[in-house]
Amino acid sequence: MNMTIMKIALLGYGRMGKTIERVARESGHEIVLVVDGESKEAGTDDRLRRADVAIEFSVPTAAVKNYEWCFRNRIPVVSGTTGWLERWDEVEKTRKELGGCFFYASNFSIGVNLFFHLNRQLAAMMSRFKDYKVFVEETHHIHKLDAPSGTAVTLAQGIIEEHDGYSSWRLAENGEVGENVIPVTAKREGEVAGIHSVTYKSAVDEIEIRHSAYSREGFAKGAVLAAEFLKDKHEGVFGMDDLLRFRD
Repeated sequence: MNMTIMKIALLGYGRMGKTIERVARESGHEIVLVVDGESKEAGTDDRLRRADVAIEFSVPTAAVKNYEWCFRNRIPVVSGTTGWLERWDEVEKTRKELGGCFFYASNFSIGVNLFFHLNRQLAAMMSRFKDYKVFVEETHHIHKLDAPSGTAVTLAQGIIEEHDGYSSWRLAENGEVGENVIPVTAKREGEVAGIHSVTYKSAVDEIEIRHSAYSREGFAKGAVLAAEFLKDKHEGVFGMDDLLRFRD
């Protein structure tokens, strides 16, 4: 992993953006551009091209335009914004046309990505045991805009890929969601950084795996590690499996 000091553009300057700024500076990196709702005039092509890498944590309505901006200026971009994935094909088409390097994760916490890996392994094991029904639940702070979280969606998708008893997931707002559908429950409480659980229940027992985040620090550290990984890469799409070497 490249530990050379980087010049970073921050696209999005909410709670996560500010935490990433602090973690990046503590690691010796330089912040050369900050773009948020209060400083859009700073977001010129010339300013962006001063950066080695952009880290994008904005909102779903801004994310896709930010990716295109980075691709157009040949700046590798790391993003953790969720709630836009229905436009993935559009983003990938634009990336290929303009040329660009993109690192996306629904969650940059190292612990959560180990949890994703464990979730897939457990789903493959549980696929043999049809008496167990699976449930995904997430809890976040009241400021989170999307529901369910991108992390919960990634967990559900991981189960679908490994468990032949499930073909889709649905937000469980009013009880039953149907056969072969994973119910996903989303709760919003106080200032919770993020709690995710996957539970397999039968008539006689249950198995649960769970991840609880204590702060945004782990997400910010993972995003900076991803930026270090992406520096000097010129084209392609990457994720946490690449960073953590889960993928050969």
